[in-house]
Parts: sequence; structure tokens; C-alpha cells
Amino acid sequence: MKKSVLSLVSIILALVLVLTANLGIAATAYANEQEEKELDARVEEILESMTLNQKIAQMILLYVPEKPYATQKTRQYGGYVLFANSFEHSTKKELKDKIKLWQKASKVKMLISVDEEGGTVVRASKYKQFRKYPYMSPRRVYQKGGWKKIKSDAKSKSKFLLSLNINTNLAPVADVAYKRSDFIFSRSFCTKYKGVNKFIRLTVKEMNKQNCVSTLKHFPGYGNNKDTHTGVAIDYRSKKTLENRDLKPFKEGIKAGAPMIMVSHNIVRCFDKKHPASMSYKVHKYLREDMNFDGVIVTDGLGMKGVINKYGSYSEVAVRAVKSGNDMLCTPHGKRSINAIKKAVKNGEIKESRIDKSVRRILKMKLKYGITE
Repeated sequence: MKKSVLSLVSIILALVLVLTANLGIAATAYANEQEEKELDARVEEILESMTLNQKIAQMILLYVPEKPYATQKTRQYGGYVLFANSFEHSTKKELKDKIKLWQKASKVKMLISVDEEGGTVVRASKYKQFRKYPYMSPRRVYQKGGWKKIKSDAKSKSKFLLSLNINTNLAPVADVAYKRSDFIFSRSFCTKYKGVNKFIRLTVKEMNKQNCVSTLKHFPGYGNNKDTHTGVAIDYRSKKTLENRDLKPFKEGIKAGAPMIMVSHNIVRCFDKKHPASMSYKVHKYLREDMNFDGVIVTDGLGMKGVINKYGSYSEVAVRAVKSGNDMLCTPHGKRSINAIKKAVKNGEIKESRIDKSVRRILKMKLKYGITE
């Protein structure tokens, strides 16, 4: 008799635990759904208050100009990209105060971004007034302390940048190099996609915990291509090769919650024989539909010769970047880009609803990360 009662009590307790767990999951799902609705409503509220000029300006991630404060008051750019010269002759306080002025001038607060990958690509940590030692490459970090050190490095970088009022890192690098002589080798975590997968997953999750915007790059994977800073690069890999290897870290990053992906200037022939990935509608369609990415897509730098040598005109590059599906244009030409895109909207080449789609994604990301309110 006692055994039967105990068995019955055990069953009831198990059912109560299952029910409680399910109720907890349901409550969390409901709360997330409500938060999403509130977020979408706020996005629409901000979007409706914006002029066409302001909406297009949100799509510009501008190389920081010489007089950014005055520029930001008049044009309301979506963000700035800082390079080494922004840090070299500055102190921490001077930089933080400068960024505060830029944000004060912005109706919708800006993405303040930098390439702080570690290793050969560092901007702020390169200078001793900002950090005693530059950040090591992720490859070196792993050699020093394994996966635990990778997580702590991502946390450290995020906290370091946020302490300078920089809210966005144009990293981590999701490219899988093939061999030591590849252009991307020194910036790639390793030559095995499984290792890059784990590096990306841990880094993105840690950056999200710290509320620092991460950017996976350079979609669909640099692989063994040459440097597009210096000229046009043509990628002859098959789609099967990309899907079985190079695209996997990007999938991992999307699953981990990466908010932004940067698209390369390589002409990836298995997608598009004519246009660089950054200018290819087919590449963007694949990223949206096949990889289910609904975050912000940003171009690689539009001052690079991989696109300029291909198209020549900065105005044509700006319009093509929008038509192909980019949400943000990483560019040295703010005013020229805005004017060219606005003209394309006015003459019907680009629909305003297409602009709205991108601005919704940008605003939603800024709200999620507490960049704007």
C-alpha cells in the first residue's frame, strides 16, 4: 500500500514539474511576443516621424568625417565608422566627449563602430593611451587559453569599446581561410569550419550579453580570394563548397543572434557572375531566404577598389547597393550617397517602401541594443 501511494505521489510531482516548466516556457514566450510587438510599434512611430532624407541618412554608415559634429546636426547619419586616426592623437576623455556631442546632435542615436578584430586589425587598442596592449588575434587568444579565453576576450573587447561610447564592433570575422598564404588567413580564426563555428557562436553570444553590436563578416566567406581593398576579386568556388564549409560559421552566428552581417566585394560566380556580392541581389536574396537572416545587412567599405574599379561612380555604387538589398552602406561619401538614392526614389528606380524596410531593421536593432530609445 505504501509503495503504491509513493508511486502516485512521484507521478503527481513529476506532472506538476512538467506543467510548471511548460507554464514557465509559455510565460516567457508570451513576454517575448509582447516585447516584440512593443518594439515594432515604436519602430513604426519613429519611422512615421522621419522625412525621406532622414530615412536614407539612417542607411549611411559613414567613414567619420573631419568635422562630424556639424555634419551630424544637418544630415542625421545612421552611424560613423572610426579608424586608427580617430584614436592616435586623442585621449579617452576627448574621444568620449566627442562621441557624446555626435549623439546629442542625433535625433536617432548613431551606431558608433570600429574594426576591433584583434591581431592585425585593431583601431583603439593599438594606442597605449587607450589600452596597455593591443588585442591579440582570436587565433592567438585560443592558443593562450582555449575557449574560456575566447569568451573572456569577447567580453573584454565589448566592455572596452562600450567604455569609450563605441557601441558596435565590425567583428567577428566568420571567414574560413584555406591556407597560410591566403589574404584573410591572419584574420581568420582557423582553417577548419567547425573551429570557426564555435568561435563565432561564443563571441556573438558574449557580445550580446554585454549589449555590444556584433557584425559577422565577410559574407559569403572570403576563403582564398585576394584583397578587395586593392582591386576586383573573382571567386570560382562552387555553391556546394560554400554550403559545406564557408557558409556554416555565418549560419552559426545567425543562430546565436548576430544582429548584423557585412557582405564582401568578391564576385562570387556561383551566385552572380557579373556583380560583387555586396552589389548582387542574388546574394542578398540567398542570405534572406535560404539563411533566414532578418537583421541588418551592411556593405563592406564602399571606398574599396573592389567596387570602385568595377563601377567607377560613387553615385552608381550607392544606388546599386540599395537595389541589391543592403540596409546600410559603409561609405566615405555621405551627402553624395544620400542625394543619389533620393534621386533614384524620386524617379521611381527605388520604391520608398524599399527604403522603409531597411530603416525598420536599423531602428529595431538600435532599440534592442539600447542605442536609441
